[in-house]
Amino acid sequence: MPQPAHPAAVNGLTLAQAETIADAALAKGRELGLLPLCVVVLDAGGHVKVTKREDGASLLRPEIATGKAYGALAMGFGTRELARRAQSMPGFTNALSDLTGGKAVPAQGGVLVRDAAHNLLGAVGISGDVSAKDEEACIAGIEAAGLAPDTGDPA
Repeated sequence: MPQPAHPAAVNGLTLAQAETIADAALAKGRELGLLPLCVVVLDAGGHVKVTKREDGASLLRPEIATGKAYGALAMGFGTRELARRAQSMPGFTNALSDLTGGKAVPAQGGVLVRDAAHNLLGAVGISGDVSAKDEEACIAGIEAAGLAPDTGDPA
């Protein structure tokens, strides 16, 4: 029987939590009739825990979803706020893109995952439909796992 991971080796989200988030987010997408989605769940260290790409999702959806989650982690707030800042401070957005090697995507649909004590556990990024709908699916997935979504809006 495999040994469980040492608690110090778990960097935020567990695989079970990440799978719940991804599955519930995709279910929300189907409920809303969204275009085919790709969901990426990253742990607090920015490592991929789960990637799921629905049949029919276009070519770059995994990279875009990863970029949304990565951008949220990189800045410490959800990409709803990052998208607002991109509009008002394009120079900053260009610098962020340069600093991250183009990895951060400043579009709504990247949501931080927090526990009840507001500790950062990871981030979820979704791409496939309009950004606001992608974010809605992120939130549903995070809440289905009993965790708190952080979109970047003040509480």
